[in-house]
Amino acid sequence: MQKLLVINSSPNLSQSYSRRLTLAFADNFKLKVAGADIAVRDLGKTPTPHLDETTIGAFFTPADQHNAKQKAAVTLSDSLVDELEAADVIVIGAPMHNFSIPSSLKTYFDHVARAGRTFRYTPNGPEGMLKGKKVFVLTARGGDYSRMPMSALDHQEPYLRTILGFVGLDDVDFIHCQGVAMGEE
Repeated sequence: MQKLLVINSSPNLSQSYSRRLTLAFADNFKLKVAGADIAVRDLGKTPTPHLDETTIGAFFTPADQHNAKQKAAVTLSDSLVDELEAADVIVIGAPMHNFSIPSSLKTYFDHVARAGRTFRYTPNGPEGMLKGKKVFVLTARGGDYSRMPMSALDHQEPYLRTILGFVGLDDVDFIHCQGVAMGEE
C-alpha cells in the first residue's frame, strides 16, 4: 500500500488554487493506486509555530537527555518528521506569497530540517536522510514567473528545491499554476 502525504500551506481555505490542485492530485492518486493511504497536513488551518529557544535547544540535545520541557517542545517536530518518513509520495500545495512561500510552510521546514533525523553531517558535508520518496510541488502564482524578467523574482521554487534536497528529497517535480491574478485573459 502506498502512502501519500498532502501538505497544504495556503491560509486561504475557500478560494485557494493550490488547495484545488492538491485535492485533484489526491483524488487521482486514490483512483490510480489501489488501497492508497492518504494523510493530510494542513498548515493553513493549523500553522506550525515559530521555533523558540526551548525547541532549538532540544534539537541539539540528545533525546535521552531531554528534560520534560524539551520533550514537550519536540513533540510536534517529531510527528512532522514521522509523517514524512512514513510517506512514499509527498504533494505540497504552495501558493506564492511575496515571491516565496507562505510563512507556515517555512516554519514547517524549520521543524523538519533536523540534524540526526532528516539530515546528518558527514566528512563530505550534510547528507539528507529522507531518500527514496517522490515529491510533487503544486504552486499557484498570481503572476507569470516563467520568463525573464519575472523569473528573477521567483524565490519559491529555488528555496523549495534547496530545502527538500537538503533533507534528501531530491526527486521533485514542480507544477506551476501561473497568472491566477492576471484577469480573465
